[in-house]
Amino acid sequence: MRNETRGTLELTLAMVLSGTLGIFVVESGASALNVVFFRCLFGAIALGAYSLVRGYFRAHGFTLRKVGLAALGGVFIVFNWVFLFEAYEATSISLATVVYHTQPFFLVVFGAVLFRERITAARFGWLALAFVGLVLVSGIRPGDTASLKGLGLALAAAVLYALSTIVTKRITGVRPHLIALVQVLVGLPLLLPLADLGAMGGLGAGWAWLVGLGLVHTGLMYVLMYAAYQKLPTAKIAVLAFTYPAVAMVADWAVYGHHIGLVQALGVPLIVFASLRVTLAGPARTPAAAPAPRTAAHEPEAASPAATRSA
Repeated sequence: MRNETRGTLELTLAMVLSGTLGIFVVESGASALNVVFFRCLFGAIALGAYSLVRGYFRAHGFTLRKVGLAALGGVFIVFNWVFLFEAYEATSISLATVVYHTQPFFLVVFGAVLFRERITAARFGWLALAFVGLVLVSGIRPGDTASLKGLGLALAAAVLYALSTIVTKRITGVRPHLIALVQVLVGLPLLLPLADLGAMGGLGAGWAWLVGLGLVHTGLMYVLMYAAYQKLPTAKIAVLAFTYPAVAMVADWAVYGHHIGLVQALGVPLIVFASLRVTLAGPARTPAAAPAPRTAAHEPEAASPAATRSA
C-alpha cells in the first residue's frame, strides 16, 4: 500500500505539472514550432542525463526495428505538440485541453480500422456521448473561425497522439525513458528547417519558460509518470489522468481569466466520463484471424505514455 501511495503522489504531481504546461507555452512568447524545437532540445538533455545516471543505456534493448518505431512515434508526438500549442493560441488552454482528451476515442477507431478490433455497442455509445460533449464544449457559433480553428488543431493533436500510442505500444523490452529520448531527439532535425531560430534573439525571459518546458514538463514529468506506472493499477492511472485537464482549466482561469461558459461546462463531464469508461473497458477483442499484437503493456519496463494522456 505504501508503494501505491507513493505512486499516487508521483502521478498526481506529474499531472499537475502537465496542467501548467499551457502557461509555460504562452508565457514563452515563442511560436509553436520554436517552442516544440526547444522543448525537444532541453527535454533530450534532461532525459539523456537521467538515463545516463541510472545506467539505462546499458542493455538498452533497442534493435533497428525498435529504433525505427520509436522514431516514427516521435514524428507523431512532435507534431502533436505543435498542433496542441497552436490550439492554445487559437482558442484557450482550457478548451484545447478538454478537446485534446478525446484521444481514447481515436484509439478505438484506429483499433477497429487497423487491427479489426470490434467496437461493441457500449463503446459506440460512449463515443456518441463524447461527441455530444465535444459539440457542447466547442461552443462554436456561426462565423467563429478562431474557435473552429482551435477545435480542429486540438483534434489533430489528439489524432497524432493516438497514432503515436499505437506505434509506441509495439515496442517491447525497452525502458520508456529511452523511447521518449529517441522521440524528442527526432524532433530536432525534424523541426530545424521549420523553426524560426532568428526570432529567438530577443526572447529575453521567455528562455526561462522554454527551459522549464524541457527540464520540468518533459524530463521531470516523464520520470514521475513512468515511476508511477510501475506502482499503480490501470484503473487508478486512468482516474488520476483527469487531474491534468482539471488543473489546466483552473490555471487558465487563474492566470488569464479564461473560463468556459455554462453550455460548454455541460460538455466537460460527458467527455471525461465517456473517456474514463472507454479507458477502463480494456482492449477490445479481435477476430480469430487477426490476433491483437503484443504491446508494450506486456512489458513492465516499457509502459506506454498513453497510460495517461499528458501533453
